[in-house]
Amino acid sequence: IISTPQRLTSSGSVLIGSPYNPAPAMVTQTHITEASGWVPGKRSKKGDKNGKGLRHFSMKVCEKVQRKGTTSYNEVADELVSEFTNSNSHLATDSAYDQKNIRRRVYDALNVLMAMNIISKEKKEIRWIGLPTNSAQECQNLEVKGEKQKRIERIKQKRAQLQELLLQQIAFKNLVQRNQQNEQQNQGPPSLNSTIQLPFLIVNTSKRTIIDCSISSDKFEYLFNFDNTFEIHDDSEVLKRMGMSFGLEAGKCSAEDLRTAKSLVPKALEGYIT
Repeated sequence: IISTPQRLTSSGSVLIGSPYNPAPAMVTQTHITEASGWVPGKRSKKGDKNGKGLRHFSMKVCEKVQRKGTTSYNEVADELVSEFTNSNSHLATDSAYDQKNIRRRVYDALNVLMAMNIISKEKKEIRWIGLPTNSAQECQNLEVKGEKQKRIERIKQKRAQLQELLLQQIAFKNLVQRNQQNEQQNQGPPSLNSTIQLPFLIVNTSKRTIIDCSISSDKFEYLFNFDNTFEIHDDSEVLKRMGMSFGLEAGKCSAEDLRTAKSLVPKALEGYIT
């Protein structure tokens, strides 16, 4: 609604909002179209001639990176500048497609592809990840490529690693609780040279085995020579043998010990203990 005196160029004699027409008038889209030549639904494409805008460059950049696998911004930009300036589209005389503009659009296109997780960028290196697919297509691709069994094995390994870490946490926390109880009973810390610091290794062999031990001058390297078989146990294995993990590694755990073990791990991981 226009309330100030204005004259439309097409009408010639109609004065809107003047004393002769006290009621405010509504300027329709038809009047604006006639006055300014504006056509609804159409936008200017000064920087997007022939439809070759960011979408066009994104497709070109996507094709380049996919074909190369690993590339860089300068490599992609140089090739596209060379292709566009040497084509028959008269880009050399068109200021909208000078080299600076092409490089800027390549940079924008790379950011778009990176945001969509189609490519990845680390320092100056750009890597192709792949076009987005839905879960059904991904499942089908895994079946076709034989990747499913590999993923299952990897999950199995990860699960075993998680269970081992949980057993270590239970054993360490159980050891701390036991040591605290011993200190309370003895009314003080243990005597000197009666404790073993973590981490540690135990080397086990027969009494009849002859061991030759050499130590470096800085005491950072120890060389053992055994004339018979021997075993090496780390602190986690020793704590398991001491019963600090409640027998979970062997599947022999009482209901009471199971409750205690679950209390020693984060609540979200209690299901793995069970």
